[in-house]
Amino acid sequence: MATERTSSAEDELTMDEKRENVIRLAFNGDRKAFDEFVRAIREAVPRGTGVILRGSAVTGRRWKDDAAFDVDGPGTSDLDLTLVGGDEVMALFKLTGFFVPGLHSRPLSEEDPEIAPSLVPLRERLMAMVRRPVNIQGSRDAVIYLRGELMGQPYLVLIDKPDGQ
Repeated sequence: MATERTSSAEDELTMDEKRENVIRLAFNGDRKAFDEFVRAIREAVPRGTGVILRGSAVTGRRWKDDAAFDVDGPGTSDLDLTLVGGDEVMALFKLTGFFVPGLHSRPLSEEDPEIAPSLVPLRERLMAMVRRPVNIQGSRDAVIYLRGELMGQPYLVLIDKPDGQ
C-alpha cells in the first residue's frame, strides 16, 4: 500500500506519505497524538461516516497559493476535516450551512460557528488537542470524488467508510 498512488494527478503522494506529513506537521511527529485525534473523531461522528483531512497538513503546501504549512507561525495553519456520508452527515448541518444543500456544506469554523451545533463540542475538543483551528465540513461521496480524483485536490483518509455505505 505504501507505493499505491491515490490519483493520476501530478506526482501525488501515497496515503502513507500523506499520513507522515500530517503527523510531522500537525502533530509534531507524535503518532500517538494523531491516533488519539482520529479516535476522538470516530467516537463523535455517526457510524458509517468516512472522514478525510484536506489542505496543507496533507501536502505541506497550501492548495491556493503554495504557501508552506504554518507559514505564519506555529499553530496558524488550520486542519480541514470533511465528514463523508449520506443523510446522517448532512443532517448535522443547518440548511443555511450549505454551499450545495444536501451535498456539500460550508465548514464549521470560527466564521460560521452556528451552522452545525452538534459538531461544536467535537471541534472544540480537536482544537484543544492540536492547538490550532479545526474546520469541519460535510460532503457526499460524489463531491469528494470530484474534488479529489477529477480536480486533483489531495486528501488523507482518516476513517474509511464501510463498504456499501
